[in-house]
Amino acid sequence: MARVVHFEIQVDDLERARAFYAGVFAWTFTDWSEVTGSPYLGVTTGAEGTPGIDGGMLPRPAPAPGPQQGTNAFVCTVEVDDFDAVAARILQAGGQVALPKYALPGMAWQGYFLDTEGNTFGLHHPDPGAA
Repeated sequence: MARVVHFEIQVDDLERARAFYAGVFAWTFTDWSEVTGSPYLGVTTGAEGTPGIDGGMLPRPAPAPGPQQGTNAFVCTVEVDDFDAVAARILQAGGQVALPKYALPGMAWQGYFLDTEGNTFGLHHPDPGAA
């Protein structure tokens, strides 16, 4: 069984959003931009060993829906043991590729898909050999 292990918050202004979440929830942030190759903040939501997951924050790639036009949501990422096998099952079940598989060098393989309802989700396959 695969679990949700990471979330991503897409934002218009990284510093404004960082200040909001730090002030409201006391979340802390680490700049992972060098690893991802684009602006990206790692989000720590609590102490190691406590319930919950950590995530990331990145610039929004497209405009957010206007008021009363639908959900503006977080993207959840599911950890899997075999990226390619799960990706094949997603496509067979009617899902679509949103962002093809790519390496987080020395860490994992990552990619994004759309489910049959148009919701975005990520796949994360830990692999220290990813390059």
